[in-house]
Amino acid sequence: MQQVRTHWGMVLLIWIAGLGAAAQYGKISVIFDLLPRLYPGVGPAMGWTVSLVGVLGIVFGVVAGLFVSAFGYRRTLVWSLWLGAGMSALQMLHLSFPLFLLTRVIEGISHLGVVVAAPTLMALLATERTRGLALTLWSTFFGVAFAILSWIGLPLVKAQGILSLFAAHAAIMATLAVLLQIALRDMPVPPRSAYPRLADLPALHLHIYRSPYRLAPAAGWVFYTCCFVAVLTVLPPFIAEDVRSLVMGAMPLVSILISMTLGVYLLRRMEGVRLVQLGFLLCAAAMLWLLVRPGDPLACLALAAAFGLVQGASFASVPQLNLRASDQSEANGAMSQAGNLGNAIGTPLMVAVIAQGGYSGLVLTVTVLFLGGALVHQILGSVRARAVAIGE
Repeated sequence: MQQVRTHWGMVLLIWIAGLGAAAQYGKISVIFDLLPRLYPGVGPAMGWTVSLVGVLGIVFGVVAGLFVSAFGYRRTLVWSLWLGAGMSALQMLHLSFPLFLLTRVIEGISHLGVVVAAPTLMALLATERTRGLALTLWSTFFGVAFAILSWIGLPLVKAQGILSLFAAHAAIMATLAVLLQIALRDMPVPPRSAYPRLADLPALHLHIYRSPYRLAPAAGWVFYTCCFVAVLTVLPPFIAEDVRSLVMGAMPLVSILISMTLGVYLLRRMEGVRLVQLGFLLCAAAMLWLLVRPGDPLACLALAAAFGLVQGASFASVPQLNLRASDQSEANGAMSQAGNLGNAIGTPLMVAVIAQGGYSGLVLTVTVLFLGGALVHQILGSVRARAVAIGE
């Protein structure tokens, strides 16, 4: 299904749908300190309001790609948006805390559907030359969504209250569902595959994770996601207070800027996997810089720039390594599972490391994780090379 030209209008619309999916995390993260106003006395259980969205992604992330391929990419994207809109609409009613948590679990289904179907559709809508750019754009959806929520969402909450943010999110998701239903109606997509049988799911997991092609993007992605949100969460106290907010606000933007400029340029000249490895090594170098000069603003921005190389190239490597749409869907499902797993364990891990080893323990742990990301890609690349050599 080679495209003659890139359908940038639809690519951008699908990317905006990704912003809506990222906001399913971000709408809670940016108001987390305000949630006790809605649910006083909840205590540590408040943490579930963020993490429950990712639980289904950890459990079902891999097989989600199989079900999306069977249900259809267009239908999955549109119905996931409707489901997300419905959950946000319920949340604006100020549900009891247990019911609110239930809506967050169901939002996990919506989030998973979008993050598996959307990048596959974006890859199908792009030409071979522009596919790297399209998927690099996709890789920015979390950072852009969090920035928008900080710039627009928080002022809305301050003016209209917390529930207004849920109402706005519901309206945006519903609008996107309608627009994409119309825009994608005539888009040619691959034929649907058969639904996997539940009894076959363990074997299907093994099928994906035994493939050095489908597994590779996810294998590196888990190291990235384990560090990205966690570092942005635990690093601020180590940065001088007078520049802290400026540096932390700039880091996601620098990451996006590098991903969309230098990252796109390099993807036209080197394989995505190699660029991911380069990015991980530069991340490790930036962490060693931070070890020598704790909290140095330039070192923080250098780390953010290296992050940008990893994120765009990771998504671009999916269609480079997997030519069939069904394989790409499976690889995206594995990336979703890896991303949710990394986000779930990253911050608690870093907090525990700081408690035991302080700042130096944090820096060295993150450095080891970055080197692990580069190493796992090297190992899987060797496996692929041996498979080609013996004609598999």
